[in-house]
Amino acid sequence: MSSYFKQLEEATKYIKDRITIKPTIGLVLGSGLGDLSDEIEEKVEISYKDIPHFPVSTVKGHDGKLVCGTLQGKQVVTMKGRFHYYEGYDLDKSVFGIRVMKLLGINKVIITNAAGGINLDFEEGMLMIITDHIGLFAPSTLRGENLEEFGPRFPDMTFAYDKELINLASSHINDINIPVKKGVYTFYRGPNFETPSEIKALRILGADAVGMSTVPEVIAANHANMRVLGISCITNMAAGVIQKKLSHQEVMDTTTRVKSDFIKFVKNILGEL
Repeated sequence: MSSYFKQLEEATKYIKDRITIKPTIGLVLGSGLGDLSDEIEEKVEISYKDIPHFPVSTVKGHDGKLVCGTLQGKQVVTMKGRFHYYEGYDLDKSVFGIRVMKLLGINKVIITNAAGGINLDFEEGMLMIITDHIGLFAPSTLRGENLEEFGPRFPDMTFAYDKELINLASSHINDINIPVKKGVYTFYRGPNFETPSEIKALRILGADAVGMSTVPEVIAANHANMRVLGISCITNMAAGVIQKKLSHQEVMDTTTRVKSDFIKFVKNILGEL
């Protein structure tokens, strides 16, 4: 057993000792989307800094708490904030929370993010159900020793985003007052935003949106045989699509504006899981 896996077990035990639920669904909340956790009932909040070996969120809009309880009648564990490659974390630390979720007994995970729109038909403030991703520009989450406790050395990624969960989410598109599209998400290492030429290249490759998270987590979840639903909030149009500079404040402002619809959308999906 690797020392890394022992760290995961110690973190999992710390959490299990402090909750009474047996969660089956996990949620990862991206920049500015953490207010969904306020809807959780009978909640137990655990700060990341108190969990053995757990990384700590360093980005504005990521509170750095594990929120456990009941949402829409389902027992859930929610990561209110995540860990990015650009923060300096190795990828095994970036996906530490996903692997702890698996050890807690979670088999489905909803992963959300704030993303820049590449598709010229997209608009700021809409949601995108992720159908696939492009992760060519970063090392794989699974680089190094394989964790046999989770999955095989060479896991398949054909159905990285669960088709049934995509269909379920699609059935709730008309529940909210903002547009919801489907599309391909691509990973960019950050923390700088992309250049207009990079965005043009990504569009040619087939990307609809771009962000600095999610792909490492989805790889780890698939490796561990977890079913994944991915949802992006298109907080801005990517570099060169419109002629203005980008900022993280714009990301936060847009998520604030659409959060009530985002919360309703995710809750409606959860209600049927």
